[in-house]
Amino acid sequence: MSLKEKIDADIKTAMLAKEKDTLTALRAIKSAILLAETEKGVVAALTEDVEMKLLQKAAKQRKESAEVFATQNRADLADKELAELAIIEKYLPQQLSEEALKSKLTEIIARLGVTSAAEMGKVMGVATKELAGTADGKAISATIKALLV
Repeated sequence: MSLKEKIDADIKTAMLAKEKDTLTALRAIKSAILLAETEKGVVAALTEDVEMKLLQKAAKQRKESAEVFATQNRADLADKELAELAIIEKYLPQQLSEEALKSKLTEIIARLGVTSAAEMGKVMGVATKELAGTADGKAISATIKALLV
């Protein structure tokens, strides 16, 4: 079952259960999928990688919006964004813990033979490809900096 089919089924369930917040988040995901499918140059159905990138983008937008609302003392809007983020994260792969991320990055650094922070770009390139979907870019970057210092 593709992501689009899962979302459609979950939208129906949310409608029947009258879960307004869930419905809003699921409709936003479906909208992103439909926009990606109708983009110029897209011939076939979306791949799983593209679907994951769409979900990650939506999750990142919710996270950043919640932070902005929190700094502006708008807890009501921040809570709404965090609720939508929780729903979107159900469709994303499990994120690596801090310890697991650190061990994976240590392994990548050892494999590449990187010894200084000047070569951080090399590690970032490999790490972002290998850990795509399982770790946030900011977390990867911060952990690499800590390991190479």
